[in-house]
Amino acid sequence: MIKAFWLMLPAYLPNPFAAVFGGGKPIDGGRTLKDGRRIIGDGKTYRGLFSGIFFGVLAGSIQIWLNSRGFEILGIEMPAFGPDYPSALKVVLALACGSLFGDMFKSFFKRRMGMKRGASLPLVDQLDFVVGAWVFTYLTSPEWFLSNFTPMIMITVLIMTPLLHLTTNVIGYIAGIKKEPW
Repeated sequence: MIKAFWLMLPAYLPNPFAAVFGGGKPIDGGRTLKDGRRIIGDGKTYRGLFSGIFFGVLAGSIQIWLNSRGFEILGIEMPAFGPDYPSALKVVLALACGSLFGDMFKSFFKRRMGMKRGASLPLVDQLDFVVGAWVFTYLTSPEWFLSNFTPMIMITVLIMTPLLHLTTNVIGYIAGIKKEPW
C-alpha cells in the first residue's frame, strides 16, 4: 500500500490543487457542441490545470530528490520514477498531466450524458484520473510503467483510491472548497 501511494502521489495531488487554486477562464471557453451542452464545463480552468500540474510535478520532484538519497518508509525502499532525472521527470509529468486529462475526459462524457457539474457518477468520479495517469504514463514510459505498476500495485490503487478520493472530497466540502461531498 505504501509503494502504491508513493507511485500515485504525483497523480493524486493535481486534482485537489486544481480545485483549490482553480477558477478563472474555463478551458472550453464556454463553448458548446452540437448537442447544446458545454464541452467540459466551468469546473475545468486553465488556472486549475496549470496549478494542478505544478503541484503534482513539485511533489514528484521532491520524491525524485528523496529517492536519490535512498529514501525509505518503514524500512521499505521506495521505487524510483526513472533511472535518471530526465526520465524520472518525464514519468512524474505524465502522472500529473494524465490525472487532470483523465478528469477532463470524464467531464466531457458526463456533459454528453446530460449530467451537470458536480453530479455524482460513482466509481468513474473516483477512478477517472487514475486511468488518465496510467494511460499517459504507459504511453510515455511503457517499460517503467509495467515494471512498477504490477497487478498487485494496480489492485491496491483501485481499492484505496475511492476511499482517499471520498475522504479528500469530504474535507474539501467541509472547508468550503467543494460544493458536493463526493
